[in-house]
Amino acid sequence: MVKTSPPPLPKTEPVVPSTSRKRWAWEWIAPMLVAMAVLLGWEGAVRLFQVSPFLLPAPSLIAQTLVRDWPELSGSLWMTLTTTVQAFGAAVVSGVVVAVLFTLSPWVERSFFPYAVVLQTVPIVAIVPLLLVWTKFNTPLTMLICAWIVAFFPILSNTTLGLKSVDHNLLNLFQLYQAKGWQSLLYLRLPSAMPYFLAGLKISGGLSLIGAVVAEFAAGTGGQKAGLAYQILISSYNLQVPRMFAALFLVMCLGIAIFILLSWISDLVLGRWHESAVRREN
Repeated sequence: MVKTSPPPLPKTEPVVPSTSRKRWAWEWIAPMLVAMAVLLGWEGAVRLFQVSPFLLPAPSLIAQTLVRDWPELSGSLWMTLTTTVQAFGAAVVSGVVVAVLFTLSPWVERSFFPYAVVLQTVPIVAIVPLLLVWTKFNTPLTMLICAWIVAFFPILSNTTLGLKSVDHNLLNLFQLYQAKGWQSLLYLRLPSAMPYFLAGLKISGGLSLIGAVVAEFAAGTGGQKAGLAYQILISSYNLQVPRMFAALFLVMCLGIAIFILLSWISDLVLGRWHESAVRREN
C-alpha cells in the first residue's frame, strides 16, 4: 500500500492591519471636522442675523479677545490648573490608600464608607462658606479642599470595586500557596483593579476641574490669585461677553486636555492585555 502525503495547505498571507493608521487618523480628523463645521455655522449665523456681541459673540471675536487678553487669562488659567492638579493628586493618593484599607478590613469599610458617600452628596457650594471660616479665609486652601472632595469619591469607589473583583480561582491559588496578605494585594488585587482605577482617573480628572471652578465661583477669588471662574464672573458683571466666552473656551480646552492625557495613560498602562485597550478592526 503506497502512502500518499496530504496535499499542501494553501499559502495564506499574514493579515496586516492596513487600515489601523487610517482609522486612528479619522479618530482625530472626524471631531475636528465637526468642530470646524460648528464654528463656521456659528460664525455665519451671527453675521447673517447680525446678532449683538452682548448676546452671542462670533468665534472670530472670541479669538481676538483671547489673543488680546491672553496675559491676564493665562495667569488665571495657571491658577485653575494648579488647583486642579493638586486636588487631583491628593484625591488619587487618598482614594487608593482608603480603598486598600477598605479591602483589607471589611469592618473599616462598613464603618467609614457611609461618610465617603456623605462627602459625595453634600453640595460643594453649600459648604464653601463654612470651609472659608475653618481655614481662616485661606481661599487657595478652601478651593483645594473643595476640588479634592469632588474628585475623591470616584477614585475610592472604582478602586475598591476593582480590588474586590479579583478572580476567586486565582485568589484560591494564592491561598493554596500560602501567600501573605501583602503578596496577594501586590501581585493579584492591584493588577486586577488597574482597569477600574484608570476608569476612576478619567472621571476624577474632570471632576477635579469642575470642583476647582465651582469653588472659585463660591469663594469669590480676585486679584493675582484669581482663576478662570473669576474672569467669567467679572466679565459677566461688566458685560464683556467675548471675554467671558474666551475664559469658558480655556476651561473647555483644559478639561479636554486632562481627559486626553488620562486616556493616553490608560492605554499605555493597559496596553494589549485588557479588552478595554485592545483596538478592534471593524
